[in-house]
Amino acid sequence: MAWTFGCSRTTSPELLSTSPCRTTSSRNSPTMSCPASVACEPSTSTTTSSPQKLSVAPQFLPRSLRVADLAANQVMEIFPLTFGEKPALRSVYLHNNQLSNAGLPPDAFRGSEAVTTLSLSNNRFSYLPPSLPPSLERLHLQNNLISKVPRGALSRQTQLRELYLQHNQLTDSGLDATTFSKLHSLEYLDLSHNQLTTVPPGLPRTLAILHLGRNRIRQVEAARLHGARGLRYLLLQHNQLGSSGLPAGALRPLRGLHTLHLYGNGLDRVPLALPRRLRALVLPHNHVATLGARDLAATPGLMELNLAYNRLTSARVHHRAFRRLRTLRSLDLAGNQLTRLPMGLPTGLHTLRLQRNQLRMLEPEPLTGLDQLKELSLAHNRLRVGDIGPGTWHELQALQVRHRLVSHTIPRASPSPCLHCRIPNILVSWSSNQNKKMVRVG
Repeated sequence: MAWTFGCSRTTSPELLSTSPCRTTSSRNSPTMSCPASVACEPSTSTTTSSPQKLSVAPQFLPRSLRVADLAANQVMEIFPLTFGEKPALRSVYLHNNQLSNAGLPPDAFRGSEAVTTLSLSNNRFSYLPPSLPPSLERLHLQNNLISKVPRGALSRQTQLRELYLQHNQLTDSGLDATTFSKLHSLEYLDLSHNQLTTVPPGLPRTLAILHLGRNRIRQVEAARLHGARGLRYLLLQHNQLGSSGLPAGALRPLRGLHTLHLYGNGLDRVPLALPRRLRALVLPHNHVATLGARDLAATPGLMELNLAYNRLTSARVHHRAFRRLRTLRSLDLAGNQLTRLPMGLPTGLHTLRLQRNQLRMLEPEPLTGLDQLKELSLAHNRLRVGDIGPGTWHELQALQVRHRLVSHTIPRASPSPCLHCRIPNILVSWSSNQNKKMVRVG
């Protein structure tokens, strides 16, 4: 396969965006580029075309090399001067090869003190390679066989901003309190899809995004989070927290936490004493059956609350459960066991999802004041046309029709031209369910 040396003028996207997730794929080549400040010279660049893939890297490459791309070959061995003694080298791409620790010599990057991006993902490393360039800003090691980060392996990488270790075999014993403690610039750490049972110790204060999803975490201890007080996004989905793994106040050290993902953890209630500045709480596919009057009182600034596919019933959702959520814009209660609309909904809601419940009636009172509501999802419930009370839609001036499935328009309470223009155009489609004509609002 062809191997190429060159440079890209593309500027890397800003690390912190509205989404905590990176636009990289564990199975594909990561998107990386030269820093914007690095001018690409008209090319010291070499291309070799061959029907066969490389199994050994070139022994000698030009000293003026800036970008080395040997990705998607079958490289098993790197030589000291393949990438060593290259003062201008900025980026090295070795993902999708067959490199093991034995194939990467300890002095592989000696004399190359300007490398900022190194991609070693999709190889066969069993532990994090030592003697990596201290100048690194982005290090990709996802999809390897790594079970251990040797003590001191990351002690010199004080400029590292992004570290990808997902899809490996890391256990608690493979990390210690010093593993990440020297990474004084680290902002993004992905440890998802490993075998961790606790939050790693020694997390740096600069960390903004921490992925711990798809591990075996049973307990979150506040002491493990004290160092990471700058954390804004914490992703803990698909772990084993259960009813006691996230005790009240465990996340209190994270005063600036913006988004918390707890999808699929077997939680039986909303965690108590969450950080006050939390803006997004994502809790679908748990076992939450009750929503008390004060369960959400600690997070008055929430803008997004997702409780879809839990076990909520109307009788166990307190009428003041949402009272303090004055800034809430999106509420997802889909896939629960609600038989009627919750009372006391925040008047600033833009999105309300209630599909796949057991709603049997719609009345005006729960929707009163929701004049900013733009999306209301009621599909797959037990509504009949006679169960929709007169005036139900009068307050929903901003509602928009998302899908035009129509064969019938909901009757209006009055033919008055004024009311006619204020009431949104709610459309329904008919479907058969247990030999009854049901209404599906969408």
